[in-house]
Amino acid sequence: MRMHNADEDCGIAQAAVVMADWWNVLVLREIARGHVRFDALASELGLSRKVLTERLGALVARGVLRRSLYQRRPVRYEYLLTDSGLALLPLLVAMQDWGDRWVLGDGTTTATAPPDGAEHARVHALAGAGTDTGTGTSTGTRLPADLQLSASDGSERPVVAPDAAATVLFTYPGTGVDWGEDPIPGAPGCTLENRLFRDAYTDFRRADVAVHGVSTQLPYEQAAFARAEAVPYPLLSDAQQHLAAALRLPTFRGAGRLRLKRLVLVLAPDRTVRHVLFPVEDIPAAVEETLRLATAGL
Repeated sequence: MRMHNADEDCGIAQAAVVMADWWNVLVLREIARGHVRFDALASELGLSRKVLTERLGALVARGVLRRSLYQRRPVRYEYLLTDSGLALLPLLVAMQDWGDRWVLGDGTTTATAPPDGAEHARVHALAGAGTDTGTGTSTGTRLPADLQLSASDGSERPVVAPDAAATVLFTYPGTGVDWGEDPIPGAPGCTLENRLFRDAYTDFRRADVAVHGVSTQLPYEQAAFARAEAVPYPLLSDAQQHLAAALRLPTFRGAGRLRLKRLVLVLAPDRTVRHVLFPVEDIPAAVEETLRLATAGL
């Protein structure tokens, strides 16, 4: 990409050079989703092997991706995000948020979603993204194996509990937030939701089901709330939008921050999404339904 001399000190222009075209953006989108091998990328993108090779090589040269050997005969590499690449994930999520609102939506700021909208279809597809060739049954989206988030106790935790029969992952906009005189539809209710999951936590654990709450609030904000409300399960911070990028979760901007819309996922131990509740408008009913779905067949 040719640049004007005045652009040499412009961060926007320099970032545009790295992104170059829409294929680079989509390559990064798929790698964030866990499609890190060449054949998987080619299949997901429908891109020719020649063009994909060029795009991956350019992103490696720019320091956004790194190659990691996973097979020697023949030689095969995985393409993984560097720190520079991880720092681009909030940009991808912001692009999705803008597209959902202004291109696929009507421009309204909302923390919920209509049943005939793009967000609704995208989120519900997480529980049925393909077919198992061995059994012929529907399979869900699988979270990247290395995805961890900061917990309110300061530790880094996997999003899916490895030792539980299932994991309930519920995302919420934020606790202790002043939404102002004209609150965003669907945003209030996060404290109630956490309290209801807290009250039902014994039932979840009795069935060997883990519960994780996720918001884009910082760990220290979550920790203060967890102490005040005696929250027994981990609250995880997606402030860097790694989970949002991995699952293309719906977001909205409110009270000065990009926030996750309220939804519930039930995941198997292999990190596969089995059930989805979205949008969540009746919070007590959603918590009851989550318990039913998470414990069914266990």
